[in-house]
Amino acid sequence: MRFAEDAIQELVCTDGVNRPVHIWQGDVVDAVFVAVHGGMAHAGDWVQVGQYFKPLGYATVALDQHGHDGQKRVFIPSFDIFLDDLALLISWTKQQYPGKPIILLGHSMGGLIMTHYGLRRLTQPDAQILGFIQSSPYYVNAIKVPWIMEQLSGLLSAVTPGMAVPIADFTDELTHDPAITARHKQDAADNLRATEVSARFARELLNAQSYIPDNIGRWSHSLLTFIAGQDKLADSQATERLLARISPELVTVHSYPDNYHENFNETNREELFSIMHEWVQGQRHA
Repeated sequence: MRFAEDAIQELVCTDGVNRPVHIWQGDVVDAVFVAVHGGMAHAGDWVQVGQYFKPLGYATVALDQHGHDGQKRVFIPSFDIFLDDLALLISWTKQQYPGKPIILLGHSMGGLIMTHYGLRRLTQPDAQILGFIQSSPYYVNAIKVPWIMEQLSGLLSAVTPGMAVPIADFTDELTHDPAITARHKQDAADNLRATEVSARFARELLNAQSYIPDNIGRWSHSLLTFIAGQDKLADSQATERLLARISPELVTVHSYPDNYHENFNETNREELFSIMHEWVQGQRHA
């Protein structure tokens, strides 16, 4: 398989469409990462995590999210469809791996999705979910959206929701690993990785981001976060300020000043993976 998956199954999503669930696992599974990819990406991007953790007894399962399943231009009806599909993926995971501890794992937009899920959907403790791990959560844009464009985005989303909106190409500034950068470019050429975003998608992300500042202080789950100091997409300093609003006993933050946006694809990723493994073991024995 293209991304070294051990299996690919299908999940019937909220809109009735079957979308692929990419699975990395060995013969023994002691815990499961439910992984949520970033904007314009795809589930195959979790290959580095999946391969590293497989011999350690972890399964990694990742869904090609709505609007990202082979689409050149990302379109979603609303941000909540990500939360609805994540709920379905978690239910599917519980059926596939009964009783196994689950860790929700998100990168970039996936971190934003997970944060909304933890605040708005996981309002009661779930004994099977150990906690959340995220990389470069997309809470605040690193490049500020001009005020006039932010105001216009609501109108464009309503009137021409599928229209493409201009975005910069940061492919060369996602990771210092040239092999992964080359893979990203090939994925885009093969329509596995989106290269455009719709007006609706852009507006829904802004709406989702605007929810975070007034609500993140209510966070009630164990959370491990990795922040990239050279992030060109997510504002790392804003992320640190927002995470500081969470009760300190719940959140652990590791910052890497030289990392680009994709911490889990960076050249120092195994250092992060080791921290993740140690953190998960600590949660299991807490």
